[in-house]
Amino acid sequence: MEAIKLMKELKSNLDQEVHYLPKETGLSLIESTQENGTGVSAKCRDARVEDLWSLTSFFGYSTQTFVLAINLLDRFIAMMKVQPRYLACISIGCLHIAARVTEEECKVSSSHELIRISQCKFTVSDLNRMEKIISEKLNFQLKAVTALTFLHLYHAIALSHTSNRKDVLNLDKLEAQLKACLCRIVFSKAKPSVLALSLLMLEIEALQSVELLEIAQRIQTHLKISKADLAHWRGLVGQCMREYSSPECAKPDHKKLVWIVSRRTAQNLHSSYRSVPELPTIPEDAWDESESEDSSEDLSSGEESLSSSLGSDAEGHYFPSNFRSRARRQ
Repeated sequence: MEAIKLMKELKSNLDQEVHYLPKETGLSLIESTQENGTGVSAKCRDARVEDLWSLTSFFGYSTQTFVLAINLLDRFIAMMKVQPRYLACISIGCLHIAARVTEEECKVSSSHELIRISQCKFTVSDLNRMEKIISEKLNFQLKAVTALTFLHLYHAIALSHTSNRKDVLNLDKLEAQLKACLCRIVFSKAKPSVLALSLLMLEIEALQSVELLEIAQRIQTHLKISKADLAHWRGLVGQCMREYSSPECAKPDHKKLVWIVSRRTAQNLHSSYRSVPELPTIPEDAWDESESEDSSEDLSSGEESLSSSLGSDAEGHYFPSNFRSRARRQ
């Protein structure tokens, strides 16, 4: 009965996933944008996503919060012409919205704390205005069917059918690999159901489990996912895993990150936050192409990037050993 319920839930989510996909034309436009242009480039977007991964780890947010934040971000920037100077505010706004949707109220950090820790150059009122714009442009559809939704369902289905307990899939490992994929805009073009199944298939290959492979193939048939589509995204996911894999096998630390700073540094952080200028008022037509090139300068260009310290699950044994060995040989 449990398996039948899961398969019905799977089909229901498959029918809904199309409503939460970013516009592919918008994503393609971002990919074709030059780094120093007036619009957001793929590199700029990916760097912001890595920053959100770091902030997610810092505040102890769930993978669900991170994945939803990226979904909101991609849907918004794919439908709006965004200037780079607004991207920091947009990304933090998406994270804050996602946290309020998925986390317990007591665990949601304040706007002030998000801005202070991220060291972004905008104020609480700027962030509140941006969150309002994001919510309105997305028609207040702030919950979404994502690749994580399917990953959890696939994992539950596999558990309900697996007799050999040695073949149990590591959900934390799959989630970490999904987060690595989402740091690249190309994976925002994949249907969530296909991206999640690609991750599952690659992990099953690493486990060399015939039983799990049969389960995954039944899921593929049930969802009518073509072999060509699955092969395409499996190839891209495999390449991403090889590039993100680390030769070190340290077990990721899932404890909430803590920054320890001196009193002087804390005072400087506090004063620098208070002294930063506000972003220009954000009108409804904030992304008007008529603005000068000088006005499109990214206000965050001088900030210290968080992306050099990805979430702790970005390395270690959460990336298959066969990927690590192949990466070293290349």
